[in-house]
Amino acid sequence: MLVENQILLISHLDMITLTAFFMTWIGYSIFAQYQSKHIDCLVSVLHQFRVAWMRRLLRRDNRVTDASIMANLERSSLFFASSSLLIIAGLFTAFSYSEKALGIIADFKLLTPNSQQEWELKIIVLILIFTYAFFTFTWSVRQYNFCSVLVGSSPLDTDESVSEEEREDYAQHMAKVCSLAANQFNYGLRAFYFAMAFSGWFLGPYFCWASILIVVAILYRREFRSKTFKTLNKGLSVPHAT
Repeated sequence: MLVENQILLISHLDMITLTAFFMTWIGYSIFAQYQSKHIDCLVSVLHQFRVAWMRRLLRRDNRVTDASIMANLERSSLFFASSSLLIIAGLFTAFSYSEKALGIIADFKLLTPNSQQEWELKIIVLILIFTYAFFTFTWSVRQYNFCSVLVGSSPLDTDESVSEEEREDYAQHMAKVCSLAANQFNYGLRAFYFAMAFSGWFLGPYFCWASILIVVAILYRREFRSKTFKTLNKGLSVPHAT
């Protein structure tokens, strides 16, 4: 009987909510990755700009500006990686305040109070989400480091021993590595978004469902329908961006 109570820490409705949460997250990630290979979106458009960037990088000998841009991209990933660690530390601290948090939720009559075990289980899931985000951002940092090495080892414009075909292949290669780093950064950001959606579960499963729908709508609009995407897409037709 004790074992059964330990296993059934959450209700069937909460179990369905947890399953739907991860299925939606994974499903949207697969959908976005598939769509980026078949239609224009932020990911595909920005890759084209990176290819244009690397082509021009190989045409100039002074690459201080390029190194500064690469360092700025790396710092962005480092910032979110550090933020993930701080959030994880805060979540571990939240274990000590479970009873107070449950007391506050119980004051709202529209909300269903959680058991302490259920509350702590939700915190553990959040810790796992931000741990994933941390490893994703740090992998993005390493990939930007790899791209910096490629930039540093790229042939100069005055190097006549390198053919135009070789330069084009090298530019494509650098742009691909840079895009892989950016994709990892996007995965980390997406984890932050879905962590916000998951936080609605602390108020109840219906709040979590609503949060998931809102987050998916926001992500889809920003990646496929936003004004920023449309402006960047139009920029591909400008001669200096090809």
